[in-house]
Amino acid sequence: MDFRSSDPSGPSGTDLLPATAATAVKVVIVGGFGVGKTTLVGSVSEIRPLTTEETMTRAGAEVDDATGVERKTSTTVAMDFGRISISDELVLYLFGTPGQQRFWFLWNGLFEGALGAVVLVDTRRLEVSFDVIGRLEERGVPFVVAVNTFPESPSYPIDELRAALDLPDEVPIVGCDARSRGASRDVLLALMRYLYTLST
Repeated sequence: MDFRSSDPSGPSGTDLLPATAATAVKVVIVGGFGVGKTTLVGSVSEIRPLTTEETMTRAGAEVDDATGVERKTSTTVAMDFGRISISDELVLYLFGTPGQQRFWFLWNGLFEGALGAVVLVDTRRLEVSFDVIGRLEERGVPFVVAVNTFPESPSYPIDELRAALDLPDEVPIVGCDARSRGASRDVLLALMRYLYTLST
């Protein structure tokens, strides 16, 4: 496994938690196989992200449905981890989950203590998001839906997406390019605003 960190001898100065940080929040990034979770964590993290990417094997191809993501060559087998400071005082710890159902047993530990979640979806394969959203609803974890804009993805009105995903009116749906730090940060801010409205 590729447990990448910034320096094997310890964190660099840029990786240290800001001295002004007063509140740390755990956020989980979830979604189906190949929707861009690792990309989002990597693009928005202010530290070099830890990933557990493994090369996809022929044996795995017989288990995992790669329809629509045939060019994908690696996959997360445990989690992704990153960090972003939303302000001088507020820091988010980001945990990206594996997308394949055979790794979903890891979700129990990853969701421990999480304040909320981002569900990343691909409009070419909305069906891979159904079970993910169902699991969050069963757990009572508040979440926002981020629609990752792949170049060949069809675009749908928000109300059609909401109906297709069977989402309540209050759950935010936002657009996102997971490769963009700014767009990914906006998704996290949308989650923070949503959590704030729920708390008040």
